[in-house]
Amino acid sequence: MTMNLPMVEEIPALDVRPIPHSIRHATVIGALSAIGPGRSLDLVAPHDPQPLLRQIEGLEPGTWTVDYLQEGPEAWTLRLTRVES
Repeated sequence: MTMNLPMVEEIPALDVRPIPHSIRHATVIGALSAIGPGRSLDLVAPHDPQPLLRQIEGLEPGTWTVDYLQEGPEAWTLRLTRVES
């Protein structure tokens, strides 16, 4: 008997700590553009990325929800989820 189990989609993670600071925001914004409605991206940063979050909200108001999974001290991990249309 074959069971049809729902596929669990893995949430991609983007660790920006090794990315040069000068291109970090652009890298994250580019990665987020590939995330479909209802899907998420886990972001790993060396600090609380409030400036980045403000920039993302300015570009796409109300598009993303943010959940803090880990708050420092060496890494901050946030789950950004694109709101379903």
